[in-house]
Amino acid sequence: MPRATNSVPKKHRHKKVLEAAKGHGSVRHRHYRRAKESMLHALSYAYAHRRERKGDFRKLWILRIGAATRALDLSYSKFIQGLTLAGIGLNRKVLSEMAIAQPEGFAQVVEQARQALPQN
Repeated sequence: MPRATNSVPKKHRHKKVLEAAKGHGSVRHRHYRRAKESMLHALSYAYAHRRERKGDFRKLWILRIGAATRALDLSYSKFIQGLTLAGIGLNRKVLSEMAIAQPEGFAQVVEQARQALPQN
């Protein structure tokens, strides 16, 4: 009885890994073993950084909102407190886009938040 080597599935498996490792440097896209290691690292980084991206965007939105509110003589923290007290439920992404695309509308939102703040 001939010896089964599983050669066709093995070839497909290797081909799939080498295809996924395309663009990796040097041996990492040529040799199966190194390509598989490289691919697994790349996939784990991609998984982790998809989650990190959410925080990165939130930081960016906060920076943009902070800059826009400081231009209107109000700090970011006071602005957020005013929004909460005024019952305005806009999220940071929308506020950031509004500050860039519609400065007049954003100024109105800032004014509403300022009026909702307790006077000292």
